[in-house]
Amino acid sequence: MTTLVGLDLAGRRVVVVGAGRVGVRRTRRFLEDGAHVVLVDPEPSDEARRIASHGDVELLERGVEVDDLAEAWLVVAATSDRGLNARVAAWCEEHRTWCVNASDGESGSARVAASSTHGDLRIGVVSNGPADSRRVAAVRTALGRLVETGAVDLRRHRRRQGRVVLVGSGPGAAGLVTTAGREALATADVVVTDRLGATWLLEQLPDDVEVVDVGKSPTNHPVPQEEINRILVEHARTGRTVVRFKGGDPYVFGRGGEEVHACRAAGVPVEVVPGITSAFSVPALAGIPVTQRGVATSVLVTSGHAGADPATTAALAAGATVVLLMAVSSLPEICAAALAAGVAPDLPVAVVEKGSTTHERVTRATVATAVEVLARAGVRPPAVVVMGLVAAEGFLDDPVCATPLREVADV
Repeated sequence: MTTLVGLDLAGRRVVVVGAGRVGVRRTRRFLEDGAHVVLVDPEPSDEARRIASHGDVELLERGVEVDDLAEAWLVVAATSDRGLNARVAAWCEEHRTWCVNASDGESGSARVAASSTHGDLRIGVVSNGPADSRRVAAVRTALGRLVETGAVDLRRHRRRQGRVVLVGSGPGAAGLVTTAGREALATADVVVTDRLGATWLLEQLPDDVEVVDVGKSPTNHPVPQEEINRILVEHARTGRTVVRFKGGDPYVFGRGGEEVHACRAAGVPVEVVPGITSAFSVPALAGIPVTQRGVATSVLVTSGHAGADPATTAALAAGATVVLLMAVSSLPEICAAALAAGVAPDLPVAVVEKGSTTHERVTRATVATAVEVLARAGVRPPAVVVMGLVAAEGFLDDPVCATPLREVADV
């Protein structure tokens, strides 16, 4: 009967005998756990030498000696010599040191679980009978995928210090929510949510998860930012996990920095799970690459709240792509300033409404015609505006666009 135990190896000596494929794989695993790893092998693999050259492990290029096991908390015998592995296991038995015999799961005193990490949880699977690494790995993978979907309730049942997790949910499409974001949402006791992003995920939460809607629209800000900060801190101080569910990425015009600062100032632990920003993903899904060698080698992401910012005009004049968020109402001012500064009137403009969703719509114009075209089309937020050569309709289908790429490749 095998007892599954989690070992804290951080800062502790772990000896791996055998620096081949198996030994190196185990070494990487222990390094992730923060262990001090000693690799012993008279003929280590090139990969083992590479890892040792970075100073991550101590490499002994000689045969193993019983004294090498002194002060070790865990030993792995992973050579290609079954007899040597058995001797190492016997030495460990004499010294009462846990040992994994990679060539014979029956003779060692320990087994390394096939595991996957999900936030502050780790799933581990071991064989309770004869060792079967492929079987336990398959079970581990299946369980891990289930957790990654967010379908497992990961909330804490023992009250500890409360915390806040800022989760970027991407532009809204199901496949663009990160695994880490879904797992964080599954830990929530309270969700403080925006209007945009993958809000459909909230319908999958258990009924007793409290959802606080603080969403804003261009003309309606029912909950000021200071109040949002207070809500986050207040709920966390009761010992609950608070997920701040935000569209896009928390740090790309999502005021995430202000919320992190408020939590830290209040002494509340806070972490950030980055999201796929709509500034890049929405144009990409609409067939617009914001950069392309030989055409647009830089990109400026700015907010429409900045209005006719000189930086925007300068970027357009320099041939950069400009991506504007929250800019539908300020676009007339921005286009007028660009034309006044000498930006080409026929420079393409594309506006992507409700990007990544089933209601996505792309409207094309130029700097000179954008105001009239957008008004006629009735363009409304949320929308992402892209200005630059890459915003032209059929840009990726135009063979001329590929010419600079070939020229660069031939240099």
